[in-house]
Amino acid sequence: MKTSDQLTLGCVILAAGNSTRFGDNKLLVEIDGKMMIERALEAIPAERFSAVAVVTQYESIVHLAERYGYRVIVNRKPELGISRSVMLGTNALKDTCDGILYQVADQPWLRRDSISSMLNLFCENSERIVSMSSDGKRGNPCIFPEKYFDELCRLSGDRGGRAVIKRHEDDLILFEVSASELTDIDTPRDISDRIDPLSLRGL
Repeated sequence: MKTSDQLTLGCVILAAGNSTRFGDNKLLVEIDGKMMIERALEAIPAERFSAVAVVTQYESIVHLAERYGYRVIVNRKPELGISRSVMLGTNALKDTCDGILYQVADQPWLRRDSISSMLNLFCENSERIVSMSSDGKRGNPCIFPEKYFDELCRLSGDRGGRAVIKRHEDDLILFEVSASELTDIDTPRDISDRIDPLSLRGL
């Protein structure tokens, strides 16, 4: 087994959803002066990863991700569900990574230092799945070791890493954070109803 300083880690940001319930591309909505997708990209401690890949269908997000220096993977069939984005991202990084962190792009209050601390936990348990949680309730992001890459690539429909975790719950470690960090945005009301203590401005 590799030591923690020998591990090579990758990150896949899942930003290809159709935002059906939101009514428009929610990732471009501004929260406290920054688009939701910007918050997702800035939450990544890029220095901890050998590669960061953004999977998206949106040209505007392609250009933004490139400005951050991240690799872009275009999902031309987002209607196939999140499994398509997981597969594309995993295939792009799996040959060079010992573990991959998967982050959805609609958790605007996720913190960079939380992700970094979560990575530390994975490096100490590099054969286990690590997932963020709050009060024991699992959420995103999740980190999967190499042994699960093929299983992740075999997912279908609107099924992501959660389906793999359910089959391997004995292999799961939870990393606790505040409930606000796990808050995801599906509808405009989610923004007004779940205000972070830092407050929202400019909506």
